[in-house]
Amino acid sequence: MAPWRQWGRGLDAGAVAQMANDCKLPVSVRGALMPDAHVGYGLPIGGVLATDNAVIPYAVGVDIACRVKLSVYDVDVVTIDTDADRLKQAIESETRFGVGASFKVRREHEVMDEDWSVTETTRRNKDKAWAQLGTSGSGNHFVEFGSLRVDDVSLGIPAGEYLALLTHSGSRGTGAQVAGTYSKLARALHPELPKELAQLAWLDLGSPEGREYWDAMQLMGKYAAANHACIHRHVARRLGACVILDVENHHNFAWKERHDGREVVVHRKGATPAGAGVLGVIPGSMAAPTYLVRGRGSDASMNSAAHGAGRAMSRTQAKATFAWSQVNRLLDDRGVTLMSAGLDEVPMAYKNIDEVMAAQADLVEPVASFAPRIVKMAPGSEPAED
Repeated sequence: MAPWRQWGRGLDAGAVAQMANDCKLPVSVRGALMPDAHVGYGLPIGGVLATDNAVIPYAVGVDIACRVKLSVYDVDVVTIDTDADRLKQAIESETRFGVGASFKVRREHEVMDEDWSVTETTRRNKDKAWAQLGTSGSGNHFVEFGSLRVDDVSLGIPAGEYLALLTHSGSRGTGAQVAGTYSKLARALHPELPKELAQLAWLDLGSPEGREYWDAMQLMGKYAAANHACIHRHVARRLGACVILDVENHHNFAWKERHDGREVVVHRKGATPAGAGVLGVIPGSMAAPTYLVRGRGSDASMNSAAHGAGRAMSRTQAKATFAWSQVNRLLDDRGVTLMSAGLDEVPMAYKNIDEVMAAQADLVEPVASFAPRIVKMAPGSEPAED
């Protein structure tokens, strides 16, 4: 069994059990479990798994290369209060939410000039991907305007408060198709795996199937980044704003890295890179802070950190537990305007972000904080895995 360790106490027992099982794979080398952990398909959300010359589609996740992007504008932060309607209209106009959401007039980005024939799945889904370019999807994906408080001048901008845009989305329907195709193929190649490990079936990177998936994953990484680039570019144009600071990081991906003196494939599913000096963004919820962080480069976590607050309860439980009346009172108290969202995404369904940050103080250093003020998510969110 490969060694692993966890950050945070009282983690979901199912996620802990998953992590322990995942480290029993013959290709597993080392693991880590972040403090935002909860149960996922195969590898828990918040799970980090290093493997030997193998990539595991479900350890990458369904929404390949899902990411968070923060843009800070040269616009007075009081605009949130004095011109909120213009900010809300910018969100409404410049992205789309929901399963299958697309643009009639397609966005332009050089990612569509990439070689989409690297696999049959990507070739077949290129037109769909182009139609969905610049959209935000469903589930826990969001677009938020808020105020960024900067105290660390090493970020390259003066200390103070700024208007900022924060987005969270991934590779949309095409990424899900890639995940489904190659997860099914991996399982067919490893019928020997017991039931509890079947979703962690792997593809050898030396095999045609492994190389195909790796190439498709890289393309989905570029595509997910392009989705955010389109949203942020079009919003900035609509506001007549200039971006003075731009930070993004992604999760649900696999990287070739060196750890313990050897090259391994590091899967971060709902976990983000946190190498020494690397900037990243760790969101809370629609009523809690998001933190701009600098990685500390912890070898113990394989240079990884949590990707957000993490769910405290399932979507089904959240829908059965909360009512909009109590949610709206909390949002009013925090000064948050919610344009739309599903009841399964309310703040109380998430862990306390400050407790998560405290549990990983040895992994990242907070350098700025973002307070959400105008939030949009898909109305009546469909189930989606982060």
